[in-house]
Formats: sequence, structure tokens, C-alpha cells
Amino acid sequence: MVMKNYPPQFKADAVALYQSRPEATIRQVAADLGINPETLRNWVRAAGASRPRGRRADVPTEPPTPLEAENAALRKKVRELEEEREILRKAAKYFAGETRW
Repeated sequence: MVMKNYPPQFKADAVALYQSRPEATIRQVAADLGINPETLRNWVRAAGASRPRGRRADVPTEPPTPLEAENAALRKKVRELEEEREILRKAAKYFAGETRW
């Protein structure tokens, strides 16, 4: 088995991506990044990262309208895809021989 060395910035970005997606598992995020799930799990543990637990509201809020809910879901997906694209862009540069992060 070949051991790969990942730059610290890639590791930090991968952990941040995992933290930003509370609905995703380590396995899903690792698959998105093309890395071993155990590798990501080790990085998360080493970073002492925890996931956001969600917000607690003292005052009950009205449920969003279907259109607001859809807009929020789409904005969240766009943010996730932009983060993933940035991480993959950096990884592609790194593995292409451009060591600048």
C-alpha cells in the first residue's frame, strides 16, 4: 500500500468540509475528496474537530415556507459544492507538481 503525503492545507480544508456538512458521514466526505475514510477520520481526531450540534432557539420559530426551505437548501448545496471545488482545485494543482498552496 502506498502512503500518500498530503499538505497541511489540504488536511485542514478536508476537516473543515467535514465539519460544514453535518448530514454527511466521514465516508461520504472522504469519497468526495478521493481519500481513504480512515485518513480523514485521523485528521478529524488530530484536529480535535467537532461538528456543529445545530442551533437551539428559546423562542419557537415559524416553519419556513416551501420556497424559503428550497432556497435555503439550494444555497447550502452551492456552498458545499464551492468548498469541494476549491479543495479539488488545490489538490489537482498539488498533484500536478505545483507545490504552491
